Amino acid sequence: MDIVMELANSKVMWLVASLVIGLVIFQSIKFIQLASRASEDVGMSKKEVRSAVKTGAIAAIGPSIAIAIVAISLIAFIGNPLTMIRIGVIGSAPIESLGASLAAEASGARLGGEGYDKAVFTAIVWVLCLGGMGWLLFTVLFTKSLGKIQDKVTQKGNGQKLMGIFATAAMIAAFGNLLSAEILKGLAPIIVIIAAAGTMIISMKLSDKYNLAWLREWALGFSIIISLCFGYFVI
Repeated sequence: MDIVMELANSKVMWLVASLVIGLVIFQSIKFIQLASRASEDVGMSKKEVRSAVKTGAIAAIGPSIAIAIVAISLIAFIGNPLTMIRIGVIGSAPIESLGASLAAEASGARLGGEGYDKAVFTAIVWVLCLGGMGWLLFTVLFTKSLGKIQDKVTQKGNGQKLMGIFATAAMIAAFGNLLSAEILKGLAPIIVIIAAAGTMIISMKLSDKYNLAWLREWALGFSIIISLCFGYFVI
């Protein structure tokens, strides 16, 4: 295990990880700059742009906490650089954990246990990196085509309304899929879900009633914190 960790945390791995994360940071800054320039074309004010950026940053807190918890457990088995590469780019924390375990088992070893050597670690690196390529390839190959489809749909009379319906339906389906898996686990997750939904609804109602823009931005953050408190202290 110590020999594997030496490889996993070697200078070469840190160099590769630094390059990947550096590219991610560069892209993030560039996207924000491009979005800020494009905001003028769609009639958004500077204040609205800052509000959108702030809302996005707050919305990322909840998922980041969950990912960080899983990342800490992964570091002990696959090292800091590989964890940073996978979780920091586009990896899903649960999928990365499962992928690492399956790769180790397929190599005849147990993740972090008996038979875990450099060859097994190398297999894990290949599995995790190749497993994440599908999302990236789809983005590269089909983003432009999807943009053209969106333009064609919005050009029709009720196209803009249809796009709004599609986007809302996609969000409901995504969150519904996640919630359905948790609901089956018992009463505790159901109570947490109700607490989160109730907090979100109350926050949005108060925001609309008293014109509290800051509350709308922080609604998701409050929803996450209150539901976590329900799950930890109440249940």
